[in-house]
Amino acid sequence: QVQLVESGGGLLQAGGSLRLSCAASGRTFRDYAMGWFRQAPGKEREFVAAISCSGGVRDYVDYADSVKGRFAISRDNAKNTVYLQMNSLKPEDTAVYYCAAVRTDSVFYTPRAVGDYDFWGQGTQVTVSS
Repeated sequence: QVQLVESGGGLLQAGGSLRLSCAASGRTFRDYAMGWFRQAPGKEREFVAAISCSGGVRDYVDYADSVKGRFAISRDNAKNTVYLQMNSLKPEDTAVYYCAAVRTDSVFYTPRAVGDYDFWGQGTQVTVSS
């Protein structure tokens, strides 16, 4: 069982930056692919970014087209934490952001579907004003 706790959300103006953190419990964090999703009011939860489990030559990452070039996902296995650095924020980035985890043996696996993940955090609100 993995417990995930997000932090770092807030209110800011368009063009600003924010870094979200997701702290995971457990001693096998490196064996989990991690993802960030978001959900705006009245909309479905959507994929934002994912990072593979560690163990390969490098960590593999994937991004939604809407955030590519603005957001960056990273992980620190020593701290059991995954990050989402968000730059050049836009009002349409406003949403509750969720961290998710799935244990995997594949070092290339960066899942995009909500159903691909087994564990979820409680979410953190990000509000971007124009």
